[in-house]
Amino acid sequence: MREGLLILRSYTKTSPFSLAAHTFMTELAKLIEHTMLRPDTTLADVKRLCEEAIQHQFGGVCIPPYFVRDARRILGEMSPIRVGTVVGFPMGYTGIAAKSEEIKRAIDDGADDIDAVINIAALKSDNWNHVNHDIDSVARATHLRGKTLKLILECALLTEIEISKVCELALSVNVTWLQTGTDMHGHPATPEMVRQLRKLTHTSIKLKASGDIRTVKGAQALVDAGAERLGTSTAIQLLGY
Repeated sequence: MREGLLILRSYTKTSPFSLAAHTFMTELAKLIEHTMLRPDTTLADVKRLCEEAIQHQFGGVCIPPYFVRDARRILGEMSPIRVGTVVGFPMGYTGIAAKSEEIKRAIDDGADDIDAVINIAALKSDNWNHVNHDIDSVARATHLRGKTLKLILECALLTEIEISKVCELALSVNVTWLQTGTDMHGHPATPEMVRQLRKLTHTSIKLKASGDIRTVKGAQALVDAGAERLGTSTAIQLLGY
C-alpha cells in the first residue's frame, strides 16, 4: 500500500496527467473503499457496488451490516477486495455491549474491516473513562477475531486536544486506522483534518479520509496530506468510469 501511495504521489506531482493516466487511476483505485451506507440501500445496490469494485479493483467496499454476508458471497472468500462495514453508526453513542455484538455479527458474516464510531457524546461530556472503555472494547472485539478496526473520530466536531487524547487511547490498544468522519453530518473530509491527525497520532497508525470526496483533485489532496484510504460513494464518477 505504501508503495502504491509513493507511485501515486510521484505521478501526480511530476507527470502530466495525460501521460500517466492509466497508472494514476490504477493506483488511486487501490486506495478507494467503494461505499454505500444510505438507509434505503438495497441488495441490488450492493451487488452493483461489489461488481464495480471487482471491475475497477477498488481496495474495498463499505456497506451496511445487513449486507455483509451478501457482499462476501458476491466478492468471494479469496477476493483481495476487503469487505468493510460500520458499527455504532453514525452517531457513536450506542452502548458498548451493543457495539461488541455488532462487531461479532459482522465478522461472523464475513467482514474484514470494522469502521466503528467513537462515543462523541461521552467525549463531549468529559467522560474519558467511558471513552477509553468504548475504544478498548471495540478494539478487543475486532482484534480477537483477527480483523482490522478503523476508529471514526468525526474530526469536525472535536478540538485538537480532544483528537490528541483519542489518538493516545487508540495507540494504547493497538488501533491501526483512524478515520476523519462518517460523512453523515455535513462535514466533508479535508486535507487539514488529515494533516492534523497525522501530526497528532503515531506514525504506525494509518489514516482513512471519508466524506464528500468527489474529484480526482480532491482525492489527490487528501492522499498528499497523508490519507492511505479514501471512503467515497462517488468512486465511479470520481475516476470518470
